[in-house]
Amino acid sequence: MLDDIRDLIAAHAHPDLRTRVPGLLLSKVDSAEPHHSLTEPLLVVMAQGGKRLLLGEQLHEYRAGQYLLVTTDLPVTGHFVGASPRTPALGMGLELRPAAIAPLLLETPPRPWPRDPSPIATGDAGPDLLDATVRLLRLLDHPADAPVLAPLIEREILWRLLTGPHGALLRQIGLADSSLSHVSRAIRWVRENYAEPMRIDELARLTGMSPSAFHRHFRAVTSMSPLQFQKRIRLQEARSLLVADAGDVAGVGHLVGYDSPSQFNREYRRLFGAPPGQDAARLREAATPGPQLP
Repeated sequence: MLDDIRDLIAAHAHPDLRTRVPGLLLSKVDSAEPHHSLTEPLLVVMAQGGKRLLLGEQLHEYRAGQYLLVTTDLPVTGHFVGASPRTPALGMGLELRPAAIAPLLLETPPRPWPRDPSPIATGDAGPDLLDATVRLLRLLDHPADAPVLAPLIEREILWRLLTGPHGALLRQIGLADSSLSHVSRAIRWVRENYAEPMRIDELARLTGMSPSAFHRHFRAVTSMSPLQFQKRIRLQEARSLLVADAGDVAGVGHLVGYDSPSQFNREYRRLFGAPPGQDAARLREAATPGPQLP
């Protein structure tokens, strides 16, 4: 089955990841360069190669025949292991939608929720999950069937995950009152308002938690404090802006929320290893690849 998945991904992968099947993403990467990105709730099945993913100080690794489960929006750094033009890394992604997960929760017995869990998990993709993955990918060759069959196969894939070893983690996406869903509200606010001043008390009220409980849950989910998370979002957005248009470095820093150009330069260099202008010029010259699966 893994050979079939490899062949289908290689045949249909597109630089922007999207496919004709809503929520189905395909990735074909031939570079092992580090990549900074913002994730979304996602299942990734690796078909060829492997990837190391860093969230804060937590390292997650998954390889061909394994899956990655991401349950909220997160800034991560990763690189594919051994990827090259001859043997590109091949992966399939499926967006995890609360509306698709919630109805299945009525059919599954509740599971204990681990204290302060990581929002990222990896595991072996068993035969049933791989079989459903192959059938979903085959719909790319039969687009007329996709509107009817894709939702059924998506439901099967979600069921395999919910009844598997990381089912308790996936449940949190579908539960409106879970601690993960509360923290995710704050994460979305920061992503959408990253240039604005952050007030912890207001974010805590948004999640319905006390400031101390909010800070603890936020760090448990993201492996960062709220301020560290905001800084990472600002710097990654600044990098995208600079790569797209060299422009004025100080102006970009101000646009993403930095009042001090020296602070912007210092923190940018600490994260990306080079000053903003130099880093952006290098990326443009190297023809930076498009979006990647985490």
